Amino acid sequence: MLQPTTPSYQQAIEDFKAARKQAALQQLLARLTGKSADLLAFEEISQMLQPTGMVEQGLQEIPLDAIVGSVGRYKDFTRTFLPKKDSDAERWARVKAAVMDMTGLPPIEVYKVGDVYFVKDGNHRVSVARQLGTPTISAYVTEVQTRVPLTMDVDPDELICKERYVEFLQATGLDTLRPDADLTMTFPGYYQLLRAQIEAYRQQEEVVQKRPLSLAEAVTGWYDKVYLPVVQLIREQGILKDFPDRTEADLYVLLTLHQQELKEALGWDVDPASAVSSLAESGSRSGGVLARLREAMVPGELEEGPEPGSWRRQRLAVRRYDRLFADILVTIRGSEADWRLLDGVVRIARLENGRIHGLHVIDNPAQKEGLLAQKVRQVFERRVLNAEIDGDLQVMAGNVVDTILRRASWADLVVVNLKKPPGGDQPLARLGSKFIQLVQRCPRPILAVPNGRIPLLDKALLAYDGSPKADEALFVATYVAARWGMHLTVVTVETEYTSPEALERARSYLELHGVTAEYVLRQKSIAQAVLETAETHQSHLLIMGGFGFRPVLHLVLGSTVDHVLRAFRYPVLICR
Repeated sequence: MLQPTTPSYQQAIEDFKAARKQAALQQLLARLTGKSADLLAFEEISQMLQPTGMVEQGLQEIPLDAIVGSVGRYKDFTRTFLPKKDSDAERWARVKAAVMDMTGLPPIEVYKVGDVYFVKDGNHRVSVARQLGTPTISAYVTEVQTRVPLTMDVDPDELICKERYVEFLQATGLDTLRPDADLTMTFPGYYQLLRAQIEAYRQQEEVVQKRPLSLAEAVTGWYDKVYLPVVQLIREQGILKDFPDRTEADLYVLLTLHQQELKEALGWDVDPASAVSSLAESGSRSGGVLARLREAMVPGELEEGPEPGSWRRQRLAVRRYDRLFADILVTIRGSEADWRLLDGVVRIARLENGRIHGLHVIDNPAQKEGLLAQKVRQVFERRVLNAEIDGDLQVMAGNVVDTILRRASWADLVVVNLKKPPGGDQPLARLGSKFIQLVQRCPRPILAVPNGRIPLLDKALLAYDGSPKADEALFVATYVAARWGMHLTVVTVETEYTSPEALERARSYLELHGVTAEYVLRQKSIAQAVLETAETHQSHLLIMGGFGFRPVLHLVLGSTVDHVLRAFRYPVLICR
């Protein structure tokens, strides 16, 4: 037995005093930062994680940094095993002196949970070894098997999440049914939301299948058909990089809550793909003083919409190849022309297997329950019901253009009854045109329908000049020709800025996608050439890009689109 008078023992006492000072400083910093410096209690962890078994692993060399807790002495040491009690001085010093005198120490005993260890016997030996900077220590290891593993960076707050996860797994058996599933969350309170979704899925499927579903069927069905497809969208869009401290299950919950908020705001269900795109945009959006200042100073009439092609990139990012116009937003005032328009939109919705979202804009909230609003709602609901189309109508107060734009981002196509085409050649007339503002700022394609008449959509004309907005029109024209079976004609007007090569680009793109079309090259003024070609080929739908100029220049110079809209008697699909 070591004597208190030996030099090694006296040096060990001094080392203990230094370690105690370090422990006191570590505890002070922990209080200041709010981060725990305590060891984890094995019994508490065991109760939280509900062990499923134990396996003796024998004698091993284990990393000291991976020892995060203790069975019975978790209050006596800090998280890095610095001593917290002066009364431990003698025992600690004897262990340290034995090491210095090369007497040697027996292996410690530990429980292993996941990647971390808890000391069953040998806490002072661990403390001394840490103080000496030794990387490993010999230990007899007993592995404790749990459904949820622990990692070396675990903290007390995360343990609450893991406890809730264990409860979720015990209730659902997901880890047994789908061993690769990882629904780890940093939001401990939302496992109840997942359990509620599983129960809702179970009830829906029992109605569809007309039989009771077992819990296992409900859990696997929800995971395979509800949870996993959304997580796949999250992975494809790389959203996790914008939320570095969150997990896939965290983002799934955020998306669920986001969809609920959008439904309350818009009045219709937003599909997961659109919600994922929205969350990705919000996560990577970089606002700033200049952006806010510009937003405050630039009037709505002169605001620019999103860059050309942004809508297409969103759609391709979520692989929506099967249908381009799943959600159609249509403005309804309540006139006969509007009901004709709705009948035409119903035909498009049938082609797309889509939904129709009606929007009736009023001047003030007091008109929401007025006779006109009630009549519009009744007629709309009756017509979509008779057509067996999924549809809904919202009555909203506010500026017409702003109200449409707030909802346009969640639709795929905006349809408007063009009662009054854009004003003539005077800048003031263009400045006051609500339709021009809508075209300039709308993030989605706009179908402008003169007097609400949508004819048989059998022949389409694409006006193509090779510009970015014309490329978007080419993308849409390719889709409608292939999906709707429309005969397509492409016209390019040769000008100072547009060469015949533009027409060849369009031809190559269409042929690449298996679409047959007629091609026309003209030299006249653009608007006249487009209108004459449409008449010659009896086109009932014109597809073209939006205004070529920025809002301020368009205000002064006008646009080919303006002239075409004033003269063309059939629908015009305007793309950006």
